Amino acid sequence: KETAAMKFQRQHMDSGSSLSSSSDYCNKMMKVRNMTQESCKPVNTFVHESLQDVQAVCFQENVTCKNGQQNCHQSRSNMHITDCRQTSGSKYPNCLYQTSNMNRHIIIACEGNPYVPVHFDASVEDST
Repeated sequence: KETAAMKFQRQHMDSGSSLSSSSDYCNKMMKVRNMTQESCKPVNTFVHESLQDVQAVCFQENVTCKNGQQNCHQSRSNMHITDCRQTSGSKYPNCLYQTSNMNRHIIIACEGNPYVPVHFDASVEDST
């Protein structure tokens, strides 16, 4: 059975590529990572950093999650991420996505022992 930590890695980790150069990136990745099987997942974020760096965020600034839970953490530094958003005209099973590259702080929820990422909550721009 897929654990929450494994699901996080499948849905949000893409350490191998520093940035998604092609506009087709989301269309391919959402399919490869099984997020278009029963329906199209409307929004998903991939993080192009090492798993070690993302897991370390669990021990950085503690923030409140969107759902009110207290186990979210915000990364100290910006991370390379790709936002995938379903395009308005696309319908299951032909899920089509818009690919956006960004450099932002990520907010993730962590739980368990070891304390690891289980949910991607949001990304935020530098608050200058």
